[in-house]
Amino acid sequence: MELGLVGLGKMGGNMRERIRRAGHTVIGYDRNPDLADVNSLEELVGALKGPRVVWVMVPAGAATQATIDELASLLSPGDVVVDGGNSRWTDDEKHAVELGLKDIGFVDCGVSGGVWGLENGYALMYGGTAENVAKVQPVFDALKPEGDFGAVHAGKVGAGHFAKMVHNGIEYAMMQAYAEGWELLEKVDSVTDVREVFRSWQEGTVIRSWLLDLAVNALDEDEHLEQLRGYAQDSGEGRWTVEAAIDNAVPLPAITASLFARFASRQDDSPQMKMIAALRNQFGGHAVESAKQK
Repeated sequence: MELGLVGLGKMGGNMRERIRRAGHTVIGYDRNPDLADVNSLEELVGALKGPRVVWVMVPAGAATQATIDELASLLSPGDVVVDGGNSRWTDDEKHAVELGLKDIGFVDCGVSGGVWGLENGYALMYGGTAENVAKVQPVFDALKPEGDFGAVHAGKVGAGHFAKMVHNGIEYAMMQAYAEGWELLEKVDSVTDVREVFRSWQEGTVIRSWLLDLAVNALDEDEHLEQLRGYAQDSGEGRWTVEAAIDNAVPLPAITASLFARFASRQDDSPQMKMIAALRNQFGGHAVESAKQK
C-alpha cells in the first residue's frame, strides 16, 4: 500500500525504512528538507492515491494540532489520519470529531520501540473504528515485531494512546526499581562488582527483562555511570498516568513515586537518576547530560 508519513526524526525515519522493507511505498515529509521526499504536506497528499492514509509522527500538542488542521484541509472523505506521536488521549477524541466533520477517519497509535524498532519492530497500541483500522492494517503489520504479539487494537479512539500512556507509567516504575537497586549495591563495601551482579540477573531470575539488558549495556559503556549527570526528564506521559489515576480513583503508588523521583533529580545530582538517564538513552536515544554540565 501507499503511506504518507509526516515527521522523519529518530522514530519516523526508522519507521519509514521498516515499512519500505516490507514492500510498501512511503512518501515522507519533514520540515528538514534533507530528510523529506516531498517539499510540503500539499505535495505529499497529492502524491498519494485515494483512499489515502497519512501517519503523523510529530511532537504532541501544538505541532500535532497544526499538522492535523492542515491535513483536514487537504484530504478527502474516506481518507484516514493516524497520530502515532505521544499525544494525550483526550486530544485524540477532539481530532476524531474535527476530522469526522469532513468524513476523514482517525486512528490513534501508541508506538514503543525507540531506536531499536527498525530491526526489532515496534510495539503498537491503536484505537479507532474497525473500518479505519483496517485501512491502516498493512502498515501495522509491517511495523510490529515478528510473531503473534506486539500489536493490539486496544479499543475506540483514544484507547491506543491511553494504553501507551499506562505502558510508559509502568516503564517509569520499572526503571526506578532497577535504579534504586543499583544505587544500593554501589553504596555497600561488600559488593565489589555491581555490573556483574546486574549481568548475572539476566538469566534465571524473575526480574530479567529488556530494561535489565539495557542497564547492563549502559554499565558496560560506563561502569559506574560517572560520565552522566543524575538528571532525568519526564516525557509527560508519566504525569498523565498519575492524573488519570486520580480521576479514576485508582491507586498507583509505585508509578507516582517514580515520577516524583524524577522531579527530585532536578534538585541535586541523584545517583539513581544516572541509571534512569542511561536507560532512557539506551532504549530511546533520549538525550543525556554529561556530568561536566553540572
